[in-house]
Amino acid sequence: MNEVAAVDVPMALGDHLVELRRRVVWPVLAVVVVFIAAFACHAQVKSLMVLPLSWAIDMAGHEQALRLGLPKDTVALLTVTDLAESTVTAASISLYTAVAVAIPLILWQLWRFVAVGLRPAERRLAFLFVPAGVICFYLGALAGYFVGLPYFYAWLIGFAAADPTIRTFTLTQAAYVDSFVNWTVAFGLIMDIPWAVVVLCRTGLVRAATLAAYRRYIILGNIVVAAMITPGSDVASLAALFIPMQALFEIGLLIGRCVEPRRKEA
Repeated sequence: MNEVAAVDVPMALGDHLVELRRRVVWPVLAVVVVFIAAFACHAQVKSLMVLPLSWAIDMAGHEQALRLGLPKDTVALLTVTDLAESTVTAASISLYTAVAVAIPLILWQLWRFVAVGLRPAERRLAFLFVPAGVICFYLGALAGYFVGLPYFYAWLIGFAAADPTIRTFTLTQAAYVDSFVNWTVAFGLIMDIPWAVVVLCRTGLVRAATLAAYRRYIILGNIVVAAMITPGSDVASLAALFIPMQALFEIGLLIGRCVEPRRKEA
């Protein structure tokens, strides 16, 4: 009883700020260390980043790649428009790498900060669902890196090579980094859709029947979100992102029907 009462005693504002500062230090330190390491190895990181495009060229065929001016059997596929572009992109991908590596630590410290204000049942649910969401995001990013991006880039290469109005194609390093990061994050967020639906249904915030009843609005919302996060403005990019989003929503809804809590009898 004394232990429960001690936990429920509210902390002063100053104590909250001290605790928050203590929780922020380790994630920031991790980001800085990983950033320095990634920047020191930026050439290797850039080579890994370009691999999906290299795989896409092999899938699309070297003739189509040469038609666009893309070389083959090399990772030297990008161009720069000024001397500083390589340095800027090296810093950008180093920061992205640092944040991606530090996300588990950031969420863990955030959990330690907010867990003291949660009830035991809320802690159990959060501790179960938050790691699952992170794992789903990483799985989606890996699936996008090894499968989604190569196939999508191969389709884009074939489509551009068949365009009679295109004489040559120049892909800058900065543009490719933006495209790569946007699509990788998009694949990670797409994989989190069924997780989010299951969380909503399991916690009782939204009934699965309610989500099913509002399916038409969810379809419209998925279209809008896909249009906002796709790098390109063409219909193919929109469809390539919207179709998996809607399919994963339906999967999450199916699982949500099975795990949602039953309503108590009146």
